Order: sequence, then structure tokens, then C-alpha cells
Amino acid sequence: RSRWDDPYGKDSRRPDSRRDADREREHDRSGNSGGLDDAPVIHRIYGGRVTNLKDFGAFVALEGIRGRVEGLVHVSAIRRNERVENPREVLERGQKVRVKVMSIIGSKLGLSMKDVDQETGEDLTPSLQPGVPADAERGSEVSRLRSQPISLSGSNAIQVGSRGGAATESNMSLGAGIGIGIGNGIGVGAGGKSARSSVKRMTSPERWEIKQLIASGVLDRSDYPDLEEVDEDGMPALDDDNEEVDIELREDEPDFLRGHAISALQLSPVKVVKAPDGSLNRAALAGASLAKERRELKQQHTEAEMDNLPKDLNRPWEDPMPAPGERNFAQDLRGVAAEMAGRGRGDMPEWRTAVQGRAVTYGKITDLPIQEQRRSLPVFKLRDLFIEAVHKHQFLVAVGDTGSGKTTQLTQYLYEEGFARQGRIGCTQPRRVAATSVAKRVAEELGCRLGAEVGYTVRYDDCTSPETRIKYCTDGMLIREVLMDADLRRYSVIMLDEAHERSLNTDVLFGLLKETCRRRPDLKVVVTSATLDAEKFSKYFNNCPIFTIPGRTFPVEVLFSREPETDYLDSAMMTVMQIHLTEPPGDILLFLTGQEEIDTACEILYERMKALGPMVPELIILPVYSSLPSEMQSRIFEPTPTGARKVVISTNIAETSVTIDGIYYVVDPGFVKQNTYDAKSGLDQLAVTPISQAQAKQRTGRAGRTGPGKCYRLYTEAAFRNEMLPNSVPEIQRMNLSSMVLQLKAMGVNDLIGFDFMDPPSVQTLIASLELLHSLGALDNEGLLTRIGRKMAEFPMSPELSKALLASVEYGCSEEVLTIAAMLSVDGSVFYRPKEKQAAADAKKAKFHQPEGDHLTLLTVYNSWKAARFSNTWCFENFLQYRRLRTASDIRKQMVGIMDRYKQDIVSCGERNFDPVRRALCAGFFRHTAKRDPQEGYKTLVEGTPVYIHPSSALFNKNPEWIIYHGLVMTTKEYMREVTVVEARWLVEVAPTFFQVADATRISRRKRNERLEPLLS
Repeated sequence: RSRWDDPYGKDSRRPDSRRDADREREHDRSGNSGGLDDAPVIHRIYGGRVTNLKDFGAFVALEGIRGRVEGLVHVSAIRRNERVENPREVLERGQKVRVKVMSIIGSKLGLSMKDVDQETGEDLTPSLQPGVPADAERGSEVSRLRSQPISLSGSNAIQVGSRGGAATESNMSLGAGIGIGIGNGIGVGAGGKSARSSVKRMTSPERWEIKQLIASGVLDRSDYPDLEEVDEDGMPALDDDNEEVDIELREDEPDFLRGHAISALQLSPVKVVKAPDGSLNRAALAGASLAKERRELKQQHTEAEMDNLPKDLNRPWEDPMPAPGERNFAQDLRGVAAEMAGRGRGDMPEWRTAVQGRAVTYGKITDLPIQEQRRSLPVFKLRDLFIEAVHKHQFLVAVGDTGSGKTTQLTQYLYEEGFARQGRIGCTQPRRVAATSVAKRVAEELGCRLGAEVGYTVRYDDCTSPETRIKYCTDGMLIREVLMDADLRRYSVIMLDEAHERSLNTDVLFGLLKETCRRRPDLKVVVTSATLDAEKFSKYFNNCPIFTIPGRTFPVEVLFSREPETDYLDSAMMTVMQIHLTEPPGDILLFLTGQEEIDTACEILYERMKALGPMVPELIILPVYSSLPSEMQSRIFEPTPTGARKVVISTNIAETSVTIDGIYYVVDPGFVKQNTYDAKSGLDQLAVTPISQAQAKQRTGRAGRTGPGKCYRLYTEAAFRNEMLPNSVPEIQRMNLSSMVLQLKAMGVNDLIGFDFMDPPSVQTLIASLELLHSLGALDNEGLLTRIGRKMAEFPMSPELSKALLASVEYGCSEEVLTIAAMLSVDGSVFYRPKEKQAAADAKKAKFHQPEGDHLTLLTVYNSWKAARFSNTWCFENFLQYRRLRTASDIRKQMVGIMDRYKQDIVSCGERNFDPVRRALCAGFFRHTAKRDPQEGYKTLVEGTPVYIHPSSALFNKNPEWIIYHGLVMTTKEYMREVTVVEARWLVEVAPTFFQVADATRISRRKRNERLEPLLS
């Protein structure tokens, strides 16, 4: 057996007399030289035997104390550096253990095994020295507190403290670190706080009543030693760390925003839909409801199949007298049950198996040498004209279809012409994958090693060297370089690729580069776009010339729907089948909004084609979305076999980013999924919205690359003209700008209203960002960057997270907050929840849940992964995304480097008390505070928005009084993402310029807005 089964090893088989002698020696080492203790001593080590095992811990009878004394070892205090899920797996009744007394509350003892070496008896937490017997110190106080009524309302509804705290057996199931004493009449958190600290502060009438009772002789004055202490208002008060306070917002405005604060403005959400009541928007809303219905029906179908399977499969067959041909053998049924139960990450639906069953290839196959491939591109014929245009003009807009060679060839032409002698040639990409893959291709074409003459820089990966002359990077990385060197002296040419996507970083770069070019007339800027809206770019860049790269285009017939479609997904699949069965040969491109919708369409199409039988020509179904593996995405470029037709079902990535040969038919439902930000409520909303007219034209053009084609628009011509915006709303007008405003301030751009944006953001959004930065201390009362604001700008993350990270140094928990910040910076959740194994995934996730909330749950996940030596297999077993955890590790390393640069200490608060972590998070996210609403859910403290805890949260159904959240997302409700329990008084401590204790003589604004419920008799 392991040492956990018998911590005393061979000594447990020694005679009783020798064991007693050993125990006496052990007590002598612990400071007890008097034999048996009359009562348990706090922080003293005792031997004991396990008497009972529960899901939440083990009860241990202590030795070395007069009489029978028993305490509880919680599951979180059994093993060091890991949490035991089931005590029965490592302990058994009667087993000898060594424990340390961590808390004494009345007759309840909180014990810890992880603080004692189970083999040697060594104290692993020597800083916690044995104290005086608990009865001598606490007896009179506990008896006094038992006689007093106590409120568990407000911020004391859930006491969150350190690990290993004691609680009654009945409430230990609440989890580690939560204790609500019921039997004693008091609520006590863990970690050795005095019992008095959980008593609610007495109100003035209660103090007056107690003083009257003392005066009349009913109560003893000695039971209230703190009664005459006064608080800052001169009123008698009892010391209470967890008092219930009511807080409110300060109404002071910074000088630079006086009269322009958000509270004085009539805010409205960003408008991304032209006609909210039009047929297109109604269809988009209906599509979300229909998708939910499909999910529920599929789940019900799967559950019904499982319920219909026989439960007892040990008999030879299920029915001894079945109808002819209906006999089911048990081994067959067992195979079916195992297949259904095991269908998950390792198993795929039939349609996906059919797609992946083909031989793996990597894009179009060609026998041409690399130089011949370069000469075959449309841009090659215009090489000399392009070089001449760059020589003549400082700005140049290059417009060409996707696949014309803009991204890979233009930089090489500039390099070959000698532009790299004066500095690097930089080319920005909106995505990391594009920057790395294009750099690899260009290095191959130039015949050099990647990282030598050609390199790339993306977040977490810098593949460049002093010899690098052509550098591909993300637009965000170039902004970082502008932060270091506003004149970009290392570069001679900057090429902004895929400018038509109008990402937030690209729009900011437009303005920064215009300003840089005023100071550097020798700097050349080339802007490339795949859309027809080149006039706008030309006008913005000082009416510069437009360099057009003609493509091979053919006429496309556009067909509109006669009537609006209510279910655009079903209509799209019917159209695809109609084309396949009635139209001449040619591949089909169908645009949908996201991965779930695409997978659903692929499955339904596959089943419908399968039902038509083998006489129908083969339809090859190929999905395309960003999270799909690259080898799967490359299948769309393969030539279609003779006699078959392929349908590519894609997100808007196929509008401009990829060109697929052989597409003759385009099916356009007219929708796209995009993110919007509401400055009034602080909500980020990912919603399906109608596309713009420019996007519709771009989709139509996809059908005319190989030959004459057709575009089936599943909306009416009236909807196209009246319900679609001419162009898409750029990100800068529908996103949260706080991080970008901080970056611009760090670059010395103080006049944001006057900054030269191509499409300026709303004044409301800018003011909201400035207010946020001022409240975080990044801006002073004049709107200028502070010292802490300069440090915050160095971190590539949200201002709230940057402030929390800097505050963690002051609170002594930067080690933990670094990990939490890295986990929050990962795109998407680290948890994996496959449709077929949702229950198993939820059960695994619940094992990481922490009672304090989701931030500490993420910390537990990372530390557990670290303890498992960053194992991929461990991630698979626990339904975690290995790649995203690796990304979190990379982000953490990057932030450690920034902390070291500013000489910020990286220290840990230990494993026992996470209050400093929660305080540090509160320092950054105090504006993201919500208070429990008496009617339902929560209300945000700043905006008063009704919000809810997401069902996936560790705090779901716990409903603490005060919480902070990382962000808000609008789906079926306004849900809070990543929530953590906080105390109301912390808000005033960390943000005294933003919050204040509510004045008892007047009604706070929040209380004025609360709805009163009548009392029912």
C-alpha cells in the first residue's frame, strides 16, 4: 500500500507501548511537554485515526487530548498541491494519520493533513505556531455570540475565506473555503479568523437597546468589551471586517470631461442594422430560435435512443419470444450502447467521416516550378508599372481580386527593386495565421531560410533577425512598434494588406501612418484592398492614385427570391439540392454565419442526399471556417472528380480571403455574424445581422472567376435596396475602444476627437473609454497619461486586466494574477464541451470549480495542468483545450517579461488565503460590479443593467450578494462571464474616487431605481 494508506509505515505494527512513546516524542517536538492536552491547541500537530469518510472530507479522532475529540479534514486539505476528489480513494476507516489543527470554532475542529509530512511528522507550515488552548481564549466569546442574533444577509450571505476552514458537516458540501456555522448561530469563514469577525455590525437602535439592558442588569457589561469603541462617525461600533455596507457611485466628474460625462449623454447602441423591422432582420432573429430548436430536438433524439436500449445486457438475448427476425443478441446491443455512450471527441458524425475519409492533400497540385507559378499570376504583367507608381507617390492604393498575387508578389517586387536598402519592407495582416503562412511562402519563393531575409512577427513569436528585409506582421504588432518608435525608422515601405476588412487596428494605423508620413517624406505606404470601394481609400490618403490589378471575371446572373424566407438555413439547403439536381456541372459556394450553422447544414445535406439513393450524382460537402484544421480547409482547392459536384459551405472568410477555382454557383442567404458593443450597458453582443450591399456584390463576384455563373440571393430585391447598408460598419464604430484609447494616449495623441480617423468612432464611445481610464487611474484630471497608465499601456490586454495585474504586486499575489490574466487573454474558453459528451465534460469541469468563483477556477485549471507537467493527455482526459492552455502559457511568459522590465516583484500569496487575489481583481474590475437583485438575477452597479450568472459558472445557483465579472455577453440573456465573489467594502478601498459609502441620511441613486414589491397579507 502507498504511504497515504499508512502514514506511520511499519511503526503502525509496533506494540502499543512503543507507539505511545512515539506519540509522546512527537508531542514534545510540537511543543507539548506535558503529556495529554486538556483541549485541542490551535496549529498543533496530533496523531489520529480516520473514523468516517464523506464526499466532502474525512472525520479524524485525535490522540493526545483528554477525552474523545474529533475534527474534520476537508477534501482540499488532504493532499498538498492537489485537490482530492473522493477521500475514499486515498483514505480508509481506521487509518492512522497526522493532522494539524487549523481552526477551532466552538466544538468544531478544522484539521489539515497537507500541512504535515505524513511520514516524518514534520510541520510543513512552521509559520503557524501552536497557540493557547481554544477554550481558554474563545470560550466566553463564543457563548456570548451564541446568544446574539446574526444576519447572514448582504455581503455575509456567503463567507469566502481560506482553504481548509472548518464548518459543520451539513454545510461542508458547499465546497472548500466556505463555512456557514449553523449549529453555533454564527457564520464563520475559514482561515483562523476570530469568531467575532463574522458578526454583523450592530445598528444604533441595537446598541441603544443593549446599553439599556446592561443598565437594567439584564446583561453583563463584561460580555460587550467593544461597546464603547467608536467609528469614524463617532458612533459606538463593534469591529467587523465583513460588515454589510451600502455603496454608491461618486458623481464627481473629471475636469477634462466636465459636462460631457456618460451620465449626461443620451446613449444608444451602435446601429448595425438599417431596418430593424425589415424581413431580413426578422429572418435573422428567427434563425437563432430555429437553431435552438434544432439543438434541443437532436438532444431529445439522442436521449430517446439511449432510453430505448435495454438496461440489463447480461442475459443471452433481450426477448426470449420475439417476432421473427427481431431477435437482438446481447453482444450486439452492448456494442450499440457502447458506441452511443462513447460518441464524442474521438468519434465523428457520418458526414464528417465521409469528408475526411478522402486522401489528405494540401491545396492545389501543380507541376510548375516556383518561378513559373509567379509569372502566371495576374500581377506579374504589371510589375514595372507598380514599381514606377511607388517611386512617384508616397501613398498608393492597390486594388485586385483575391488570388491575383498582391500579398506575396508586391513585397518581392519592392525588394528586388532595392527598396530594402534603406530599411525593411513591412506588410501587415489582420490575422496571425496569414502573417506566418505568407512569410513561409515568400521565403520559399526567394529561396531563403525563414527568419533570414524574410521573417514574421506575431504575438508570442518573433521569427526575424538583423538580416530580415521583408517582414510580415499583424497590424497589432505594428501598432506596438509605433508605440516604441513613432517614426518607424527601421522601415522604408509599409504595406497594409487586406485593408478592406477595416479591422480596428488597421483603421488606427491609417491615421498613425498619415501622421508619420508628414514627418518622414521618404516613407512609402501601399494600401491593398480586394473591394471596389477604392475611391474612399484614395480620398483619405491625400487623393493618391489607384493601382488596379485586373482579374479574370465573367458575367454572373443574379436571382432574387420572390418572397422573404423565414428559415434561411432550410431554404439554402433546398437551393443547393435544386442546383445539384437541375443545373449544369459546376461547384457551389454557400455562405453561412458560423461553425454550428455550417456543421448542421453539412449533416442535413448529407442525410438528404443519402436518402435520394445511389442513382443521384455524388455531392461532396466541404465545410470552411477559421477553427477548422488547415488540412481540412485545403480540401476546398482540390479538383472535383468527374461526374461529381462539390459544395463549399463557408463563413464570410470566402468573400475575399480565399479564391476557389471551379465555383459557378453562389448561394447567398444574406447574413453574417459580427460583434457589436453597447457603450451604455457595456454589453458585447455577437449577433447574426444582414450583410451590406458591398458584401452582397463581393459574394456575387465569387461565381464569375472561372466562367459565367449564377448567384442565388435568398432575399428580395426590395430587401437588398432598402434593408442593407451600403457598406459594413467598421470595427472602430462598433467595438470597445478602451485599449486603443490607452495606446493612443501612450503615443502622445491627446486630441482623440481631432484624430484623423477614416471613419471616426462615436463621441459616446470615446468618452466612455476616457471615463474608464480615468477611474482606473490611467489618466489624471486633465486627461493626460499617468505613470501607472504608461505601465498599463505596455501590457497587450484590456486596461482592467492591466490594472489588476499591477495592483497584484501591491497585494502580494502577482504570481496568481499573472496566471489568471493569461487565462482570460486566450481567445475562447479553455474548456471543451462536445455535444455528445456534455454531461461528462460538465462533471470534469465541476471538479475544478472554486467557491470564490471563476477566476480562481481558471487558476486551479492552469496549476493542475502545470502539476501534470503540461500534459496533452491530461487535457484530453479533463476536456480541456490543450492549444489554448499553451497559448495561455505563452501569454504568461510575455507578461512576466514586461513585469521584469518594470522591476515588478512576482510573488505568491500562498495556497491558503486568496483574498489578496480577489482584491487585486477588484482593483481592476470594480466598474464590473453587480449586486444581487431582490427580484431576479443581478444588476450592474454602474449602469443598472439586469444581468445573470451564466449556467457554466462555478457560482451558478450560489447567488452571492456582490460579484465582479470579466465581461458581459448578450445571447438569450445578458450573461456575466467569469464572475468572482467580492466584499462591498473592498470597492471603496480600491476605488475611493469612484465609489463611496452611501449616506444614511439620503437615498442613493441605486436605491431610488429599485422596484418596490408590495407585502402580501
